[in-house]
Amino acid sequence: MLKLRLFRNLGDQELSFPPEGVAIIGANAQGKSNLLEAIYYLETFRSFRGARMEQLIAFGEDVFRVAGQVASENDAGGSPTEVAAAYEGSSRRRKVTINGTEPERIGDAIGRFGAVIFSPADLGIVNGGPVRRRRFMDVALSLNEEGYLVALQSFRHALAQRNAALRSGQLEAVVRAWDEPLARSAATVMGARRRWVSAWRDAFRGYYEEVSGGDSATMTYVPKVAVDDWSDDGIYGACRNALDARWAVDLRRKSTSAGPHRDELLLALVEGESEVEARAFGSGGQCRTVALALRLVEGDSIRKARDSAPVLLLDDAFAELDDARRERVLGLMGHDRFGQVIITAPKESDLPLQGDVLPRWGINGGQICA
Repeated sequence: MLKLRLFRNLGDQELSFPPEGVAIIGANAQGKSNLLEAIYYLETFRSFRGARMEQLIAFGEDVFRVAGQVASENDAGGSPTEVAAAYEGSSRRRKVTINGTEPERIGDAIGRFGAVIFSPADLGIVNGGPVRRRRFMDVALSLNEEGYLVALQSFRHALAQRNAALRSGQLEAVVRAWDEPLARSAATVMGARRRWVSAWRDAFRGYYEEVSGGDSATMTYVPKVAVDDWSDDGIYGACRNALDARWAVDLRRKSTSAGPHRDELLLALVEGESEVEARAFGSGGQCRTVALALRLVEGDSIRKARDSAPVLLLDDAFAELDDARRERVLGLMGHDRFGQVIITAPKESDLPLQGDVLPRWGINGGQICA
């Protein structure tokens, strides 16, 4: 069940999706991506397309609201969980509730819906700058590892305060008062990122090889702080040492130059005995395959963390894949990796699914017709 009120061009609608999911077919600019954006908003409370909050409100209006009910496959016969979120443009106020109760922090409600989205924008994770790949790691970990989001927020706060003190020319003691909280939260963030990549790099490689039909790729965490001892205390000590060593540089640049805000997730293609960075040397098909492998790994992370298959949202995701890769991806999406599937396409012939696997719905001007 999904209830929409003034989210982009979708107006006021209430939709009951079939248990297996649905294929939504409509011309471009009718609202297909808006619908998936509304659903995924209930997972992260942000636009997967990077839109600002006020851009999500229908033109000429001041507030939107989205509410969805999701039933876990492990709670047969139980009541579904309702996640609801609203935003008021004039006051810039957000409100989130879980089963009618407002959590102490919005971050406490992140990840309750359980969804993974594949879209053409995923290509930017691979061929964009390091910030896109750090954000991918941060979202995956915030959704699936307890305490990560709090540590990330603490790190960002300490970093902002330290940089502000540097820019305003504060005394060294004032600036470096932030070194301890910065290093402590940085250690938690870096340790979690390294564990996540280590845990899923083999799965990533396997997915890439299966989709590509034989070629290979790797995923490697590259911290910009040198760490020899990956215990919590060891990472903390390395961060403190880096802040000491870079003090003169930070003072000259008026910004903090060492920490997880400089980390990289290296995505590389294997060519013989060597590896080359996908963003620099990968073809369009190779980069899309890397992005799909990342999303498959994200789905595995959700399933492992919550012991429940996530909802799969496909925003015209296969349009630029060749037939062979498309078929292999569809095979991987079986095997109980995902639960309900909601897929969009401009026309029936663009659907990668054959036959009556999913019911077909239409969309025109934001209005969905079953």
